[in-house]
Amino acid sequence: MSAFKELYNKEIKKNMQTKFGYKNVHNIPKVEKIVVNCMTKEAVTNSKVVESVINDLTAITGQKPVVAKARKSIAGFKLREGQALGASVTLRGQRMYEFFERLVCLALPRVRDFRGITPKAFDGRGNYTFGIKEQIIFPEINYDKIDKVRGVGITIVTSAKNNEEARELLTQFGMPFSK
Repeated sequence: MSAFKELYNKEIKKNMQTKFGYKNVHNIPKVEKIVVNCMTKEAVTNSKVVESVINDLTAITGQKPVVAKARKSIAGFKLREGQALGASVTLRGQRMYEFFERLVCLALPRVRDFRGITPKAFDGRGNYTFGIKEQIIFPEINYDKIDKVRGVGITIVTSAKNNEEARELLTQFGMPFSK
């Protein structure tokens, strides 16, 4: 079992229950899933870029990504319907907690001039989305084998009802929010 899962089961539930006064333990918010995605406009001109994105996401998450395709053709962007644009991975359960632990403990501290991530990126329903400019901050990525530095979008979906509960939950997990 992941250390983050054990931390949630022991301390975070108790802290959240005392702070927000939940009557039932099933009302306590939890992290439901984490979505990691990478889209690139280079995929329009070079189809091999999507393979590189898939390899990077597989290394980062330990799970095979789903290829994201264009829904409709747009001539101005030289885009055709069904053309691959990127990839995304939805993590749940044990893999989600392992990825979250690597993100908080290993990857985010490796960002250059890191002062924390913004606490304002909540959507109003308790979900948090942020972007990382370089996929090379993850220790699983070999710097010599990447063709180009790409950004990665990460969405953390929680069962919290509002932003305050979700912010407290992620803070309890050790998410480094800026002050």
